[in-house]
Amino acid sequence: MARPRRLAILGSTGSLGIQALEICRRFPDRFDVVALGASGARPELLARQAQRFGARWVAVAREQAVEELRSAGVSPPAHVIMAGPDALEQVAALPDLDLVVVLTVGLAGLGPTLAALRAGHPVALANKEVLVAAGELMPVAELVRSGRILPVDSEHSAIWQSLLGESPLQVRRLWLTASGGPFWGWSADQLRQVTPHQALAHPTWRMGPRVTVDSATLVNKGFEVIEARHLFGVGYDAIGVVVHRQSVVHSMVEFADGSVKAQLSLPDMRLPILFALSYPERLAYDGVPPLWGDGAPVALSFQPLRPGEEPRGIALARQAAEHGRTYPAVLAAADEVAVDAFLQGRLPFDRILDVVEDTLQAHDPERGPLTLQAVRAADAWATRTARERCITLTASS
Repeated sequence: MARPRRLAILGSTGSLGIQALEICRRFPDRFDVVALGASGARPELLARQAQRFGARWVAVAREQAVEELRSAGVSPPAHVIMAGPDALEQVAALPDLDLVVVLTVGLAGLGPTLAALRAGHPVALANKEVLVAAGELMPVAELVRSGRILPVDSEHSAIWQSLLGESPLQVRRLWLTASGGPFWGWSADQLRQVTPHQALAHPTWRMGPRVTVDSATLVNKGFEVIEARHLFGVGYDAIGVVVHRQSVVHSMVEFADGSVKAQLSLPDMRLPILFALSYPERLAYDGVPPLWGDGAPVALSFQPLRPGEEPRGIALARQAAEHGRTYPAVLAAADEVAVDAFLQGRLPFDRILDVVEDTLQAHDPERGPLTLQAVRAADAWATRTARERCITLTASS
């Protein structure tokens, strides 16, 4: 048998990171967790993970977390601690890695992704902001076709799997499925009263707080439209969204002859994570119940969203994508600020998209070629502007 695949898992203390490590625990002969990285917000959990999986390298962006890690038993000679804003990038560029798994949230995932690719490591990518903000800076579709970027999001994993063995020239349309979140069909008056507790109660998926709220506003689906454009090299007019409340069909590809391929399973992020970690193999796995395990029929429903009639969260993302340049980076940063303010009780739910739209409208992008520096500057500007807008809107509510 071949040696285990050596992994660096970044974002290991988040929802996806915990599920990725569960996969590694199920397949100890196939995956070797060499390095772990996180923001440092949950140092005790990170320490337990490092000890449980024998990670040699442990990286935290928050330098203050170092002492907490050492107190929890993470120290030489068993572990090497890296700390600071570049720590995750250093881990991503370590030699002798077979795969870097980027599961972080926010633009913090951009540096490690680029560092891993420069070091020649393939990247299993779940971080939305990397592609939303900076997808134009990389030949992403080419990297996917060559196996150097492996999509982890359930929707993009489904499209990736449906395209295996197919010619990109035969693709007519990509169809992203959306659950609609917990508030699909709610009135404006109802949305005005939404609490963080309600927004975090997703009907079908188990995700982190930011992604769960983004699903409720449907900004998340707008992000995925932008990601699909970069990952698969199709135009925005060839990417549609279908509301599919059951979250069983994870996305679809429509081909030139009118046939459609889809990937189906019960909603569980461990499946797309496993596929990315083991690609090009499919490992036998019984961690998720089969779709028809109890013999009961599964009723599936679909509601296509027509252009011009898409929910505001998706429409704003498409507008940012059409403007291009640093507008998508502003979209992602403003949304992160607004969602954080909502979760902290400082902004009403129905004002999240107001903050995003106002920040986009105020943006004046730099002229000249798009650069990594311009993306980061736009992210910083949007973060400041959105925070100010949150204060203004809260005061007027």
